[in-house]
Amino acid sequence: MNAREYAIKCIQDEAQALLELIPKLDEDFDRAVELIYRCHGKVIVTGVGKSGHIGEKIAATLSSTGTPSFFINPLDVFHGDLGVMTRDDVVLAISNSGQTDELLRFIPLVLQMQIPIVAMSGNPDSLLAKYASFHLNVSVAREADPMNLAPTSSATAQLVMGDALAIALMRKRNFQPTDFAQFHPGGELGKRLLTTAADVMRTEDLPTIPPKMHLGEAIIQVSRGKLGLGVATEEGQIVGLITDGDIRRAMEKWQAEFFNRTVDDIMTRHPKTVSPETKITEIQRIMNKHKIHSVLVVSSDNRLLGVVDHYSCML
Repeated sequence: MNAREYAIKCIQDEAQALLELIPKLDEDFDRAVELIYRCHGKVIVTGVGKSGHIGEKIAATLSSTGTPSFFINPLDVFHGDLGVMTRDDVVLAISNSGQTDELLRFIPLVLQMQIPIVAMSGNPDSLLAKYASFHLNVSVAREADPMNLAPTSSATAQLVMGDALAIALMRKRNFQPTDFAQFHPGGELGKRLLTTAADVMRTEDLPTIPPKMHLGEAIIQVSRGKLGLGVATEEGQIVGLITDGDIRRAMEKWQAEFFNRTVDDIMTRHPKTVSPETKITEIQRIMNKHKIHSVLVVSSDNRLLGVVDHYSCML
């Protein structure tokens, strides 16, 4: 086998391990979701080694999707970090074997504080599973590495089970894109989810034309506007839209008679419009659905306020 074939085999093995998790989802998963959903404190994720690294990612995913969470190394608990925990919290403890010594020494302290534990392990008969309120079974038949030693499939299973928890909680909380944006205000994703048409629309030198204008004149106005379109208006009201594509098709259709035709002959009478408050993500959805490159931003009385094109949405 060459390198690529080894890679394919690894991906196939890990994908199969994930599919085999599905039958292992039971009532404990439902109860764990309900427990975390009703938690008035935080979800404290803990684990050692590779499970710890996975735990850090799970904590970050939970926090960014509406479930306050953070990761704590069980070794740090014995040096003061226990003070961050309260009875309102839930502990999510991760260990493939369920027998990790450092983690098991932490568990009695959690139980003493009467904090419920959700265990995630590959061994339903482990001590961790025994002491937990609920157990999430992430066992795999074997690791993806040829020696069956390196945490590969098992680590992937933990990660995916954490994602499953987060997604189930998102749905239960009816978590919306605007909520997600509030937790990601500084990044590109947050910017895209919060930006509105009013923030990016072009408002100056808008290519407005009367519907009775001859197409020969309309070409000049569309060209000057540099948006590839012209907005037909009467008494300030939008009555239609023409694009450079409409003009080309009209030239092919009418040829010599083209210059005798008017905007009214080719305009789209019900162009796609949005309000100034419409989010950029919704505008992109409209553009993709209708295969258009621009939308008109209008007031409540159908007056043109601006134009948002494809490039305006590329934040």
